[in-house]
Amino acid sequence: MILTKPWLWLPSALAHDLSPYFLGLYSKFKKYESPSWHSFTWRGLEFKNPLGIAGGVDKNGDQVRGWWSLGAGFVEVGTVTPAPQKGNSGRVMSRSLSHQALWNRMGFPSRGADYVREQMESLLEPHFTPIFVNIGKNAQTPLDRAHEDYIFNLRRLGPYADAFVINLSSPNTEGLRKLLEPQALRGFLQTVIQVNTEEFARPLLLKLSPDMDEEQMAQVLELSLELGLDGWILTNTSTALRQGLSFPREGGVSGGPLAPLARERLIFATKILGPRRNGRLLISCGGVLSAEDVFDRLELGAQLVQVYSALVFQGPSFFRQVAQKALESTLREKS
Repeated sequence: MILTKPWLWLPSALAHDLSPYFLGLYSKFKKYESPSWHSFTWRGLEFKNPLGIAGGVDKNGDQVRGWWSLGAGFVEVGTVTPAPQKGNSGRVMSRSLSHQALWNRMGFPSRGADYVREQMESLLEPHFTPIFVNIGKNAQTPLDRAHEDYIFNLRRLGPYADAFVINLSSPNTEGLRKLLEPQALRGFLQTVIQVNTEEFARPLLLKLSPDMDEEQMAQVLELSLELGLDGWILTNTSTALRQGLSFPREGGVSGGPLAPLARERLIFATKILGPRRNGRLLISCGGVLSAEDVFDRLELGAQLVQVYSALVFQGPSFFRQVAQKALESTLREKS
């Protein structure tokens, strides 16, 4: 694997830091191209294909043009915080090639909403593909005032986002997942949804934790339906899944070890929602490492699929590899 993918020779943090330079250069010489397969339209947004990047890949919206050049069907920017912050200090990222696993405890490093707004202002209108903006809170903001940070992000970025992802499920911001507890979640979502409805009416998606048990997830899904949320992303990274890995105890694991759990959560969500889903969006994320994984998640009920680890272990050509296999499958079906 390493011989054909030289970036894997580099430490994970260094490879992560250098990737924006590659994307920026690539986008200058390659036209935008989003291969068409499994195309559909949702809430007025056209998805030429259902495969995009997950939150955390392009934290500040610096490389949207690069993702368009690589063939992504949609792009998620962020997590964006209102004020700039560095995130956690010390070791924040690692990987295991043998397990195709990633670990991070970055903690929402962000250049802030104003910087991301400038990046978004410079992009094509209408966007070449839909752009989702993943929003979070600053580390120093207390939980009882967290909604203020999310509303600030809505107001700063509302004119430029095609949809928002509400991130309450990162394990790397202290206490954040407490906002997914039903009593706290109700008040939080009611406030944020009301502001969005009155001022922007952008679709709102909630990103869920894989570490919730089925009872907790069912409660969150039922509450989301009741309040009129537009969809969900399943799932964020996991605080478990350390077997056979030398990752630290804190932080979140993604990639191969997360795949079975993310898949289970998708199956469970489609069962709970059933026909009540009624046009709401389900996005599957977590352990998607091959074209077969992408197709499997779509068959299980996801309308969109996101990747992060696949870009590390398979490389930036992953979008076109999947598109080619989708085309080949379509041709076989017709022959």
